[in-house]
Amino acid sequence: MTTPDPERTQAEADADAARHRAILKVLTGLLLGMFVSMLATTVVSSSLPIILADLHGGQTAFTWVVTATLLTTAVSTPIWGKLADLVNRKLLLQLAITIFIVASASAGFAEGAGWLIAMRAVQGIGAGGLGALTQIVMADIVSPRERGRYMGLFGGVMALATVGGPLLGGVVTDAISWRWNFFIAVPLAVVALVMIQRTLHLPPLPKRVVKIDYVGIVLLAASVSTLLIWVTLVGKDFDWISATSAYMVIGSVLGLAAFVAVEVRHSEPLLPLHLFRNRTFSWSVVGSLAVGVAMFGTSVFLSQYMQLARGASATQSGLMTIPMMVGLLGASAVIGRRITASGRWKGYLVGGAIALTVGLLAMGSIEYDTPFVLVSVYMFVLGAGVGIVMQNLVLVVQNDVEPRDLGVASSGVTFFRSVGGTVGVSVLGSILGDKVVTHMGEKRDALGQAIASLGEQGRSVAEALHNGTIPSVSSLPGPVREIVESVYGQSVADIFLYAAPLGLLSLLAVAMLPNKALGTQTRHEKQTSQDEETAATRVAQAAEAVAAQTGPDHPGDGRDHHQ
Repeated sequence: MTTPDPERTQAEADADAARHRAILKVLTGLLLGMFVSMLATTVVSSSLPIILADLHGGQTAFTWVVTATLLTTAVSTPIWGKLADLVNRKLLLQLAITIFIVASASAGFAEGAGWLIAMRAVQGIGAGGLGALTQIVMADIVSPRERGRYMGLFGGVMALATVGGPLLGGVVTDAISWRWNFFIAVPLAVVALVMIQRTLHLPPLPKRVVKIDYVGIVLLAASVSTLLIWVTLVGKDFDWISATSAYMVIGSVLGLAAFVAVEVRHSEPLLPLHLFRNRTFSWSVVGSLAVGVAMFGTSVFLSQYMQLARGASATQSGLMTIPMMVGLLGASAVIGRRITASGRWKGYLVGGAIALTVGLLAMGSIEYDTPFVLVSVYMFVLGAGVGIVMQNLVLVVQNDVEPRDLGVASSGVTFFRSVGGTVGVSVLGSILGDKVVTHMGEKRDALGQAIASLGEQGRSVAEALHNGTIPSVSSLPGPVREIVESVYGQSVADIFLYAAPLGLLSLLAVAMLPNKALGTQTRHEKQTSQDEETAATRVAQAAEAVAAQTGPDHPGDGRDHHQ
């Protein structure tokens, strides 16, 4: 039995510590860029009414300031991912940050709602690049086995941007001006740009012919944009069954069919269809669609529950969702480290999908007067499920695809998560509106009696509720307020119940993932190993061919090979 060499063990520990510090230096710039891109989406949520009042924008502008960023982020994500497989990833990161800086500064100088919406769309292009490329660069500098220990950092950035964004936006708007909601991201993005330039040193990509799938880019962007715009506006600006719906849906379907036809023939397709033959990629896409609804949808509806069912202010509602973000961050960090330590991931993802489903079902049982401690527990469980499943789906895809497809496969999972979130928010929001009408009708008699008891004041209250606008619950008289809070509490709970089957879908998707061991090589190391194996195989084949030509049964050069 041999004893370990203490000097060698200490040297390995020192080398690991040095490597860890180097990775953290690189990740600081990447995570800062990712943070400001997410902050751009969340920081305006609490100040949008003030912004649009100053710019004389209406309800349509309100919708599009939010939708424009989500739309361009989703559509641009697979484009950035494909480019990351073809050209310098560091240069792409710097380009994405530059686009984001220019758009953010321009949005801060907006003098009208139209310009603000246009710059928010450009912001989304930069944000899509930052979100996709940070995950891809991670695969260049950290092996799948090691990556779990750093996943908690990504979860922390997401939690901080989601909770801190609205709070920061409200404070900045009140203290300085709403324009600083956009200006404040610029110096942070510049710092990220400088840090990436100084700390990020990536190995070169294997040489390959760069052919950009321009037709595929146009078809995907047009088709997905049309589909997402339809989902966002249907039921509000036009009916589900209408000529406008028919034109948009048919146009989107035909565009996607043309996109598939182009991808089959192109030598460097934007979204290689052969990836869908990979079980890991296909089931991760299904799981990401479900998690997208859970992540984006629940954050929107949780805010509405806090404000409309519990009478919280916008700032208070952000603080009250902290238990969900703590669950997301804590579970992502703890489970990530466990995956790195053990090398096992399947059981943790199954547990995360179960927590996601249980959390959605539990949130489906809440009422306006449910003890907040209990609601906090439900939110924590839901956040833990999202935190475990979301980032690790990208991890298992990166672990299983070929190095040449790693960029497009990673961004593909992120793309479908964004699409799921956008579609989920719109569809569930439409269902929420119908549920509010239904439950308000069920309480018509009680509401009528409460309004009648207010005398003259009841008339203005009735008019405010009748015009269909979202009420300011805190300003309603006591008897009416309790009924309205009850209606919204029950309606939001119904939304979580509608989303619960998606939790089961994520559980099915995770259960179907092949349980492949996590690799210990970065993308560059894996590509180098494959190239060396290919070269060795070719040499061996050439040697066999030469041996066959000069063997004992071959006339060769006339010499006696048996001599």
